[in-house]
Amino acid sequence: MFTLPKLPYSKTALEPYISAQTMKLHYGKHHQGYIDKLNSALVGDALEGLSLEEVVEQSHGFTMRQTIFNNAAQAWNHDFFWKSMMPDGGGPPSGDLKVMIEHDIGDGKAFTKAFHKAADAHFGSGWVWLVMTEGVIAIVTTHDADLPIVHGRSPLICCDLWEHAYYLDYHNKRADFVDVFLDKLINWDFANANLATAASQMNEGGGEEGEQNTASFVVLDT
Repeated sequence: MFTLPKLPYSKTALEPYISAQTMKLHYGKHHQGYIDKLNSALVGDALEGLSLEEVVEQSHGFTMRQTIFNNAAQAWNHDFFWKSMMPDGGGPPSGDLKVMIEHDIGDGKAFTKAFHKAADAHFGSGWVWLVMTEGVIAIVTTHDADLPIVHGRSPLICCDLWEHAYYLDYHNKRADFVDVFLDKLINWDFANANLATAASQMNEGGGEEGEQNTASFVVLDT
């Protein structure tokens, strides 16, 4: 049985940018709801007992397991989203990721513009992600519960575009929420840790260390 992961900070830690009321509902109700529905759907299924990531990967693309995939993926996405933020976060990219973003996307202003472009162009619910694929950094969006790990991409950071993530605090102004995410909340330490893990896995898989692709930035919608 899966349980709701503990937040990496208190429910009030992201105020005034994300209210305690939003956290109570988003984390305590929505995220918990995905966990509860996933546990119910897994009873008697062959995937019962696997890790959350294994459940996501092995239920993806199977119509008979769509409910399992939706709830497992949303549980995974939300846990990743909470870790993508931190109190006193935000600002331009830092660390090794800063170098790669400047190579593949542009400077801090170009990154912010590109991230906003992806979020603004995304219709309906979903997520906007910073990912690495074969050594290249890009920004992608996914619909509903979809996520990069089932498309061969390594997620580094994500922002929730579902209305329940921002509506209490920002109403219909999703762009304002994305602004706050980038300026005040984004956790570049988490992103750089994910980059290091992805780079290590790529090197173990035979990729050349330090290899970079000169392809220009493209927003991909999966």
